[in-house]
Amino acid sequence: MGTRHKPAGAALQEADVDLLRKQFQADAGLRIVQNAVTRVTVDDVAIDRTIVNEADHTMSASLDDWKVTSQGKSGRCWLFAGLNLLRAGMMAKLNVKEFEFSQNFVMFWDKLERANYFLEAVIETAGRDIDDRTVAYLLDSVGGDGGQWNMFVALVDKYGLVPKPFMPETQSSSETARMNSILRRVLRKGALEVRAAAKDLEAARDRKTDILQVVYRLLSIHLGTPPQQFLWQWRDEDKSFHRDGLLTPREFAESYITLPIDDYVCLVHDPRPTSPPNRTYTVEYLGNVVGAPPVIYLNVDMALLKDLAAQAIESGEPVWFGCDVGKMMSNDFALWDARLFDYDSVYGASLDLSKAERLIAHESQMTHAMLFTGVDRLHGAPRRWRVENSWGAERGRDGFYTMNDSWFDEYLFEIAARRQLLPPKLRKALKAEPTVLPAWDPMGALAH
Repeated sequence: MGTRHKPAGAALQEADVDLLRKQFQADAGLRIVQNAVTRVTVDDVAIDRTIVNEADHTMSASLDDWKVTSQGKSGRCWLFAGLNLLRAGMMAKLNVKEFEFSQNFVMFWDKLERANYFLEAVIETAGRDIDDRTVAYLLDSVGGDGGQWNMFVALVDKYGLVPKPFMPETQSSSETARMNSILRRVLRKGALEVRAAAKDLEAARDRKTDILQVVYRLLSIHLGTPPQQFLWQWRDEDKSFHRDGLLTPREFAESYITLPIDDYVCLVHDPRPTSPPNRTYTVEYLGNVVGAPPVIYLNVDMALLKDLAAQAIESGEPVWFGCDVGKMMSNDFALWDARLFDYDSVYGASLDLSKAERLIAHESQMTHAMLFTGVDRLHGAPRRWRVENSWGAERGRDGFYTMNDSWFDEYLFEIAARRQLLPPKLRKALKAEPTVLPAWDPMGALAH
């Protein structure tokens, strides 16, 4: 085989590099920016002080009167956001100022169920090559902390909930990296063994049972053993004492959850041309509990999504949502704004992409779930949103943030909303067979 020659101009030549150097040196503005960015972060240079100075953290409707929670060094945002949604009603029901469900309890069952879900997917795809894109994606993404709203509901429905003292945080629940790395090794090794046995379904399932025994042992060592029942009692704000007796986690959830979480649906704003609005979508192999209802998204226009979120807040109910958290945000100023940083001026180049283009180019995806606890509407239109994060009180304003409406447009992708609030046309659309997106689609990214 002869040597393959690249076409003229394909490789950088010394003259090309020399021209780039001269062009940079000839621009006094770029040299000044270089001096600044080599001393401080680029965000410190690019931040738009006008937006910061005009930031107002007051809201026309605000719900939170409690302290934030902390997910630590873990990816459990979706669980924290779900539990934080439920604890608002719980605190009112108990007449207490502070309460937390055990996030560790829910994560334990998610990890075990997710292991079973993964191994079943391995059995289902065992006839494909190991380097098939879906198989490779399953192996790459196994053992993560993320999840989706429907996955949270599936866990609560199956296992219930417990107050935090009955299964408190551990070193591994708050800092999951090491536990997850070992869990991934167990599951990837198990995947090879299950694939090898997959011609005999019974043998493959027997091998899966053995692997899940190791997974349960690993989780119990790192996270503790979930309680089967507990004695529930508390003292309220009026100093009155209450005792409800021995409860299982499911009995506790059935008695104390104040929201009909099974009636909530996931609404997304996906502006890609390949995802027409007013239709349902799902992502292949996105889930945790085998046999639970699938993760279904209804793609709606942004105006409806905003209106439903604002309605819920104004009726006294926080809103679970998913977004691309790291874009155009400042922890120091507790602020998100679509134009918070002027990177174009720093680099002398347009970096602008539309929301659809960012999804298509892999520049944006759902990375974090949080809770809306306030909205500021003027003449019916939302201007800003109050956000309860789960990064602890040390970040933002005691853990709370303000999201300007411009950011909502560009980087928010999903909310959980009550089904009955949807217009009849969209309630009907929810019953349609969903379009199946590939496992690696960005609409499933929050789970990984």
